[in-house]
Amino acid sequence: MIAPTRMALMAACALSLTAPAARALDLNDMTEAEQTAFGAAVRSYLMENPEVILEAVDVLEQQQAQADARRDEALVAANLQELQDDGYSWVGGNPDGDITLVEFMDYRCGYCRRAAPEVEALLAADSNIRFVIKELPILGDASVLSSRFAIATKLVAGDAAYKDIHDTLLAFKGEPNEVAMRRMAEGLSLDADAILAKMDAPEVNEQLRRTRTLAQTLSISGTPTFVLEEEMLRGYLPADQIQIMIEEIRAARS
Repeated sequence: MIAPTRMALMAACALSLTAPAARALDLNDMTEAEQTAFGAAVRSYLMENPEVILEAVDVLEQQQAQADARRDEALVAANLQELQDDGYSWVGGNPDGDITLVEFMDYRCGYCRRAAPEVEALLAADSNIRFVIKELPILGDASVLSSRFAIATKLVAGDAAYKDIHDTLLAFKGEPNEVAMRRMAEGLSLDADAILAKMDAPEVNEQLRRTRTLAQTLSISGTPTFVLEEEMLRGYLPADQIQIMIEEIRAARS
């Protein structure tokens, strides 16, 4: 079955294929009989050559993808400071790396969990990548609770503790209630009481608000979403594909 979006594109392409001829002939100057004959001729041609519509759809999709990429590049460029150096998001990998990779993630997102080992493999293979994590809980209350717990851990116990909790939450398959979070913290020898007390602090609220606002500005509605330097990568990508893009960026700079 053809997807609804593609069917709409096919209809648009059919109209665009007739548009040049319609302008040249000026349908408004045609009689009703001439318009009927013209429409029949166009329909007959398209029925006999349906591949023309499919070819036009492919071109239109390519043009749309290029337009979307240009829009994303403009949005990223306008918000680069907030993306790469907001002053509160966790920064890992090589903080002085020549490439910055930002990930908007949700702990309850299956694709984020799938992407996590890919990102770790990428950072292990390339020691010159600066990696920034953006907490974007969009999958319900459990997601929000998990992000609050992770952010509170960073505020109370620092970057190393945050990364430990981040990894633990990504691997955790249960419900992130107070008992579970306390066990996580205590299992890592962290001050569970202090972290739990910090979860509703104004600083936590502000970080979540800023990241949510940034995501809305960038038209990010799903996780994971990566921003590689000034290029938006929407959705899950394996490490080798991201590495190819990184090499292309470095090659373009040299």
